[in-house]
Amino acid sequence: MAGIKEIRTKIKSVQNTRKITKAMEMVAASKMRKAQDRMRAGRPYATKVREIAAHLMQAHPDYTHPFMIERSDVKGVGIVLVTTDKGLCGGLNTNITRLVLSRIKEFDQQGIKVQTTALGNKGLSFLTRIGANLVSQEVQLGDTPNLERLIGAIKVQVDDFIDGKIDAVYVATNRFVNTMKQEPSFIRLLPLPSGLADPFQTESSFSKDEDSVLKSKYGWDYIYEPDSKSVIDDLLQRYVEGLVYQAVAENMASEQSARMVAMKAASDNAKKIIGELELVYNKTRQAAITKEISEIVGGAAAV
Repeated sequence: MAGIKEIRTKIKSVQNTRKITKAMEMVAASKMRKAQDRMRAGRPYATKVREIAAHLMQAHPDYTHPFMIERSDVKGVGIVLVTTDKGLCGGLNTNITRLVLSRIKEFDQQGIKVQTTALGNKGLSFLTRIGANLVSQEVQLGDTPNLERLIGAIKVQVDDFIDGKIDAVYVATNRFVNTMKQEPSFIRLLPLPSGLADPFQTESSFSKDEDSVLKSKYGWDYIYEPDSKSVIDDLLQRYVEGLVYQAVAENMASEQSARMVAMKAASDNAKKIIGELELVYNKTRQAAITKEISEIVGGAAAV
């Protein structure tokens, strides 16, 4: 059995750990509310811009933007992986990286080349570790999404799509459901969706008809002022920016929620361990006292 001094050292070590996890839990809880409010404020805009883009795919404008062209022969795709910069947030990063890895394997089996972009330190480490073709990256995103920083990394994938180097662009992020639940999502960013699906639902496939979940019952057409080219170019730029921004906002809200839950579980486990160690400490101390008393009594009897 361990000595009294050793047990006391263990108790102090676990108590110090519990102080850290408790502090991280409180910090995450304070950041979580702002992150959730920011995410919920942006969700209607991301949903609406995707809905308008879906309507645009069913319309017949005079001008056809490259983002609107569905390519039948897919030879290459781009994947934008959104993760956190820091750890200690449960299985959040593990779940999304596992989903991306399975998608990459499926693409490889079909002979489709994959190039990747990492938004977040954990995603960068994962893509580097598996030897993926990394074309751009952005790390240390902070607690608030900065669109100017995000667009720089995304532009590489968008330019390659326009140039024909890749035929589709996907975004992998964690969709915020509630404080206790976050779902990994694989969303097609380009070309434009042909259906009105929730942009942050979990998609089970990446086939050509993946976005035809909900078709509109009506035909769509628009009158453009000043002209269709300037309006559609600006709209589709906002479409890309809006969905990328919302993907990062969803992931940040998921990060703070997952970290708060993980740190609360760690604090509770530390408290339980401290109780068990204190019980062992008291038993060991009592045994030592009993032994000393026995030795004293035995010595007195011998005299």
